[in-house]
Amino acid sequence: MANSRHILSVSYDEPLLLTRGLLLEREGYQVTSEVGFNPALSQCEKGKFDLFVLGHSIPQRDKLELIRCFRKHSKAPVLSLQRTGEPVVDSADYHVLPEDPREFLATVARILLRRTGA
Repeated sequence: MANSRHILSVSYDEPLLLTRGLLLEREGYQVTSEVGFNPALSQCEKGKFDLFVLGHSIPQRDKLELIRCFRKHSKAPVLSLQRTGEPVVDSADYHVLPEDPREFLATVARILLRRTGA
């Protein structure tokens, strides 16, 4: 599936971030992956993304700050990956448990499909 959608994926766990990036790229998405708060903040300020994905390894307070920065620079939706039992980040547009890669990819596809109005 050829796709020009650009996703910013952020995590504090590099192996999970790499795996997520590979999954998304295999589906045809262009992915910018960042490990850690400051590199992610720098990318958020660029605001040239169609979707912002926050990994479940990011602490709640950091997720909130990253979303706040992203919203200043972009109208793209935010997908927060949640741990089981973790409180939902209200400022994110979508939430998914990361246990099933197929569910994650289907959620990403639905979000981006809604965004194009198709």
